Amino acid sequence: MEDIKAGQNLNMFLVGGLTILLCFILHLVYKAIFSTPKRDASLTTESDSGAQVDEAVSEVAQVENRPSKSKKRAPWKGKAEFTHPWLLKNLKGHPGNVLHMDFSANGKFMAATCDDGSVILWDIRNLTQKEHKTLRVNIPFDYASRVAWSPDSKAFIVHTVEENTIIVYKIEKKKDGTIGAASPVITFDKVHEDNIVGFGISSNGKFMMSCSSKTDMVIWDLKGQQLDRLDTYLMSTHAAKISPCGRFVVATGFSPDVKVMEVYFTKSGEFKQVSKAFELTGHSSGIYDVAFDVDTSHIATISKDGTWKLYHTKIDYTHGESPHVLETGKYTQSSTSPNIALSPNAEVLAVAVDSAVEFYDTYTGQLYDTVDNIYSGTINYMCFDASGKYLFVCGDRAVRVLHNVCGYFTTIASCSRLLSHKQTSATTERLNNTIKSCQETLASFGK
Repeated sequence: MEDIKAGQNLNMFLVGGLTILLCFILHLVYKAIFSTPKRDASLTTESDSGAQVDEAVSEVAQVENRPSKSKKRAPWKGKAEFTHPWLLKNLKGHPGNVLHMDFSANGKFMAATCDDGSVILWDIRNLTQKEHKTLRVNIPFDYASRVAWSPDSKAFIVHTVEENTIIVYKIEKKKDGTIGAASPVITFDKVHEDNIVGFGISSNGKFMMSCSSKTDMVIWDLKGQQLDRLDTYLMSTHAAKISPCGRFVVATGFSPDVKVMEVYFTKSGEFKQVSKAFELTGHSSGIYDVAFDVDTSHIATISKDGTWKLYHTKIDYTHGESPHVLETGKYTQSSTSPNIALSPNAEVLAVAVDSAVEFYDTYTGQLYDTVDNIYSGTINYMCFDASGKYLFVCGDRAVRVLHNVCGYFTTIASCSRLLSHKQTSATTERLNNTIKSCQETLASFGK
């Protein structure tokens, strides 16, 4: 009797345990179906109601998997977080390395090339505003190492890397003056076999220039016809540019001298010839880069010998007058080749050394200050805007716009030198007001 009662108790215990286990399993199944939004998309049911449940669960999962606005993103290693008291803003939006840039003659737009195959056109009419309108132009299966605006601001021209050719893009503007579209209209014949180190359009619109890293320079008309082909006689060419006045083409390279050549046209506008104008001498080694002020009355150079020089070039070379050195300074040398930019009034020289920019007073030759770590990599190109208030710097994924703080310092020095001479009362008042304004601006930058 006791054995039978014990067996009944055991059976009741087993039934109870199985009942609890079954309830637990049903609970898990219910939870998996109705309470877990991140369900495997491969799981399906054959019933209509099951399909609706799967669809609802999928929608919930998509919503919950969206990145949260409050979620902190990992810091970008491309130094997009760069900040500095001299920084006005970062023009971001480039997916890759920004290689080169140029301003339109009307001062409204800036074009920047990127190694991902894009050219971004920026509306820079108001640099103090937060947002800027842009237009992205893609170059199929290639990218541009150089860009230049046409003098009428109605087109821009690029020099591609893979095909090594020049392409002209026509600009279409909207009624409000913003850029609506850009389309290729002319592709020049390929003439260079080596990489391009120089490219540009003359300010008078009469010619274009392209120059390779070897010694071949080509002068073009704006329709793609070759006007002349030159030899720079530099063994290897480091840089080539057109002067702002539109008269000269300049080449630098292995030689310690800068070749300055004038491009001649007849009175009727027909091309005549390219002839040697003068040379800039004084360096003891090859010259990396060259820069101009607004009217080509001053030219700056930077050499492998560790020095930069500023030349006075507003001369009558046809009657034997030669350029002369106004100032020489030393810059910080590194393993990479530096590039330079000269302010429109020739008072400030910016030297790019790796990821830093050094600002020099060209009257004294002294270093004013350095802005360090602008990019995680090296600086590719830089240029002052037409006003001289800002320096645009090209590098990884952004164009940095820096205040030309050194320019306020050199303006004070220039005004003080003028005050040391006899001036009219009106001029004296104007100079004193300029000094006061610059001093207040410098104080805002902690200078």
